[in-house]
Amino acid sequence: MGTHGVCGVVVRHLWGIGRHGLRVGRTGRYRGNPDALPEGAPPMGSKRVRFAQRRKAAGLSQEKLAERLMVERSTVVRWESGATEPQPWIRPALAAALNVTADELQTLLDETVVAAVPAVSRDGGAALLTSPAATVDGQDAEMAAIELARRIEASDVSDSTLGRLEQVADQMAMAYARTPPKELLPQVRRHLAYVSALVDARMTLTHRRQLLVTGGWLALLAATLHIDLRQGDAARAWLRTAEQMAGQAGHAEIAAWCLETRAWELLTAGGYREALELSQRAQAVAPVGSSALIQATAQEGRAWARMGAASETRSSLARVDRLVSNLPTPDNPEHHYRYDPAKAVSYTATTLSWVGDSAAEGFARIAIRELESEPGGVSRPRRVASARLDLGLALLAAGRPDEASSEALAAVTSGRIVPSNWWRAVEVFQGVTQAGIPEATDLRDAFEAHRPKRSKDSVA
Repeated sequence: MGTHGVCGVVVRHLWGIGRHGLRVGRTGRYRGNPDALPEGAPPMGSKRVRFAQRRKAAGLSQEKLAERLMVERSTVVRWESGATEPQPWIRPALAAALNVTADELQTLLDETVVAAVPAVSRDGGAALLTSPAATVDGQDAEMAAIELARRIEASDVSDSTLGRLEQVADQMAMAYARTPPKELLPQVRRHLAYVSALVDARMTLTHRRQLLVTGGWLALLAATLHIDLRQGDAARAWLRTAEQMAGQAGHAEIAAWCLETRAWELLTAGGYREALELSQRAQAVAPVGSSALIQATAQEGRAWARMGAASETRSSLARVDRLVSNLPTPDNPEHHYRYDPAKAVSYTATTLSWVGDSAAEGFARIAIRELESEPGGVSRPRRVASARLDLGLALLAAGRPDEASSEALAAVTSGRIVPSNWWRAVEVFQGVTQAGIPEATDLRDAFEAHRPKRSKDSVA
């Protein structure tokens, strides 16, 4: 077999070429001999004239229809040219936009008019396939290779669409610190549904990785919000999705955050040993200098503190201090997945209060003062409430239950304690109650009034 023969075999294999014509890719559309088409398939070059007429009758340009359906204009162009079929998930919205029933939409998609089929000549000009059968030789192989490269670069998803999605994911991560989980979660889920809709679209490898990374961050945030609401089953499902997207995209930081987030869930549920192991695994996965590495190290310290290991706790805190010593303040310090060096004060207060170290009081007071004196007002009220609980626990250890009750009351009545953190309020409440002081009555009333309802799939 000569060189031309080899090229012909290879190209026929890549493009699905048989003796009777040329067919292309996943859509099942054939180029070449129309008689080689499968039964019921419109020939290549067919036009959905009535479909386009229906769009115009609905008062929609191709751009407007694409905008309404949140797809690219090129997608609508391919529907009308007969090159592709609308995916099943988008057909109800498409039928509504065109003001037709599902059956009427199918009729519009089935009715086609055959047009001339353009082919690309060797010199880049347009030609018509006049032969009933397409033949491929060594020269045509060059054309096939160029066309394949063009298709690899083609995308139904634009840079601007993916850029907007990335922006939204960042905005939601920044809103996390100040927005109640019940309010933020539906917004995150809506954008995850949009990511899901885009997954089946044609796109470049670069675009696909970009989409997977953005989807991974959104899935991770959804899992975190479900943990805050004590909805363990949903949280673990979204964590698995985030892990899968991170694996497909090769994104080590998202993978590390998934491990750290699961460690936090277990820590709030009393699974201290497993939380310790997961936080250590997260550190092994996280990129050097990343926010995930710092957060996982801090999480290890908290796990040691809950286990009463004072020496290991202080060792973890010292490592966090080294990691953040030269870390600049990020542009958006409220971003949940960008470590703000100022967080170290709050985390130190929490960790030391759990291990019973008297230094916790000083750190908690500094954290509250810094958080409440931020320019433009308090941007992270949830962290303020947590710091007050840390201070309350430290005051109990110092034998000042009346002051502890006052701090706990301020935290509880702020409405900023998420269900996953309620156990921390319980610890202070129990300590104040056991002290038998008069202030315990007011704290008990506030405690009962603000106690969150337990979710059906809460972590045990």
